[in-house]
Amino acid sequence: MTDDVLVRLRLDLAYHGAGFAGWADQPGLRTVQGELERWIAAVLRLPEPARVVCAGRTDAGVHARGQVVHVDLAAEVAGDGSTLLRRLNRALPDDLVVRTVRPAPPGFDARFAADWRRYSYRIVDGPIRPDPLIRHLVAHVREPLDLDRLNAAAATLLGLRDFGAFCRRREGATTIRTLLDFAGHRLDDGVIDLTVRADAFCHSMVRSLVGAVVAVGTGRRDLAWLQGIAATPVRDSSVQVMPAHGLTLEQVHYPPDDQLAARVAEARTTRSLP
Repeated sequence: MTDDVLVRLRLDLAYHGAGFAGWADQPGLRTVQGELERWIAAVLRLPEPARVVCAGRTDAGVHARGQVVHVDLAAEVAGDGSTLLRRLNRALPDDLVVRTVRPAPPGFDARFAADWRRYSYRIVDGPIRPDPLIRHLVAHVREPLDLDRLNAAAATLLGLRDFGAFCRRREGATTIRTLLDFAGHRLDDGVIDLTVRADAFCHSMVRSLVGAVVAVGTGRRDLAWLQGIAATPVRDSSVQVMPAHGLTLEQVHYPPDDQLAARVAEARTTRSLP
């Protein structure tokens, strides 16, 4: 396939994370990347798997409604993406759905061209356990949550900073991020929906951020505790990493097509603080 003209396709997909050991391919484990690459190769009768690149590497148990990936295929195989879309939706398991497949614009990269990602974390608070019909999609916090306290805590974390206190370190990776939105509201059914939006996230960052503001919202911790942790970019064991099943990747946003290449170049540059 190396001698062929390659076409880059963009795929938008959704999955229920319970049956996956995360996004990234891992030998002997069922992962979203592994399933997708396997089925793309199978339905297109490729001699070898076609590597896919995602916008957000979700952890084991995390769901997605708005995951975006790209894949490079030989032009005669890729076409306009309609054949791949039709075949994948006949073949894929029920917990993985490809919503759209289309040719990517020049300069598109699912990971590096994204200018922000938005997650939702959903919580049922109080002594009554969640409705059985949604229990795989929401976390349970036994104490009542004060949303005013929670949102006041979340607001202090917005902006550009080193989020090392809320991330699991990876060798050579920076933990500097820009947190754009972080707030919760109660839905009509009583579920608390927290929106977390940033230019990018490091490992376990969303669930750790939620765990920190939940601790303030329940009254177990105060705002001074949170501010002290946030000021020191070293992983703090007192921050609870919330369960994975409450988290959903909702949306990945990209700039206009004529700005994609510039965004890729910017994203590949190591972040730094002023």
